Amino acid sequence: MTSSPTQGIKTVLHPVSDLAKAKAVYAALLGVPPQTDESYYVGFEAAGQHIGLVPGGGPQGMASPVAYWHVPDIEAKLAEVTTAGATVKEPAHDVGGGRLVATFTDPDGNVLGLLQDR
Repeated sequence: MTSSPTQGIKTVLHPVSDLAKAKAVYAALLGVPPQTDESYYVGFEAAGQHIGLVPGGGPQGMASPVAYWHVPDIEAKLAEVTTAGATVKEPAHDVGGGRLVATFTDPDGNVLGLLQDR
């Protein structure tokens, strides 16, 4: 049915209201310090997962955590999920370092993410 497989969920972003407090909780939970520690984003690498904290939900206005499925071809996967009934929320775009991200909603309005590293 699908011609573009995923590489699994490897990234989960969490909107947070207080970055300093959230950073302390996630550092305690994951047992590692943040790999990226900026005022606009804090990111942790733990057990093959990337956990990101986004103050205020960032410019995309995240209201809940978003799981990002890693894929080899983001445009192909977006086409597949929209053909199956998903709606693109945020088209594929480069967020730096050749990383492309996109979000879409399933038929129930759940927000899911796609991520491609080039």
